[in-house]
Amino acid sequence: MEKVVNAKINYQVKTKKTRLTPKNVPYFFIGPAFLLILIFTVYPVISSFILSFQEVRGVEKSFVGISNYTRLFQDPIFYKSLLNTFQILIVQVPIMLFLSLLIAVGLHSSMLKGKAFFRISYFMPAITALVAASIVFMILLDENFGLVNYFLSFLGVDSIPWLTTPFWAKVSVILVMTWRWTGYNMVIFLAGLQNIPSDLYEAASIDGAGKVKQFFMITIPQLKPVFIFTVVMSTIGSLQLFDEPFILTGGGPNNATMTITVYLYETAFKFFDFGYASAIAYVLVIITAIISFIQMKLVGDE
Repeated sequence: MEKVVNAKINYQVKTKKTRLTPKNVPYFFIGPAFLLILIFTVYPVISSFILSFQEVRGVEKSFVGISNYTRLFQDPIFYKSLLNTFQILIVQVPIMLFLSLLIAVGLHSSMLKGKAFFRISYFMPAITALVAASIVFMILLDENFGLVNYFLSFLGVDSIPWLTTPFWAKVSVILVMTWRWTGYNMVIFLAGLQNIPSDLYEAASIDGAGKVKQFFMITIPQLKPVFIFTVVMSTIGSLQLFDEPFILTGGGPNNATMTITVYLYETAFKFFDFGYASAIAYVLVIITAIISFIQMKLVGDE
């Protein structure tokens, strides 16, 4: 009888422990997400890497070694797309971040009324459908009937071929990118400004520092982590630039706005050269990683 009671008690204790501290329950929660990551992220990454060493003809694949990569570095269009991407990056990112900082400082001012309205207004382009926005800009920048040239005509400026000449096509892409992402980065700078202790400004005012000196001696140094984040993320975004040039100009005219990702897309889905497109994708990943690493090292490990 005593053995039966002890066995029953042991069973109840084990059952109770199993219910209270189930070691396998977390795996049931993360299992579906982990499976989706494997299917839609890990598998495509590995598959595209293998594909970069292959040549695809119809449904047949053949191993070609590093010929796709050697071909890439002999491709003038790839160099052209790389140059276009860096030209847009070097011009657009500093302008955008400068405007974002100025707007954030203005919206952070205690003298401004209706802050919520202005914050929403500046952030709205970031959540606007890019296709719709690009169509609107195509209408606005039309050489013959666009509103931009219409208003410029009142200033005595001749009609500008915004989307049909190489220089102005790049300018148009930069304008659309700046319009879309300035408000997004403004919110990040604004969050950084709100985290700066007000005691620093009060102490600087007591010591006789003016607003300009406070801006350069307190605001800018305190925003260093925010600058690092916005510069790195904006650089990565510019290297992956696709939507604006593809919708506005299709990479033209004369490949003037052909970015790396637009060239990758056309190689894969226009010419169906998936092996070569995969090689382009992995070279882009390497370039992005190198530039991000250099930026992080230049501004310091902290």
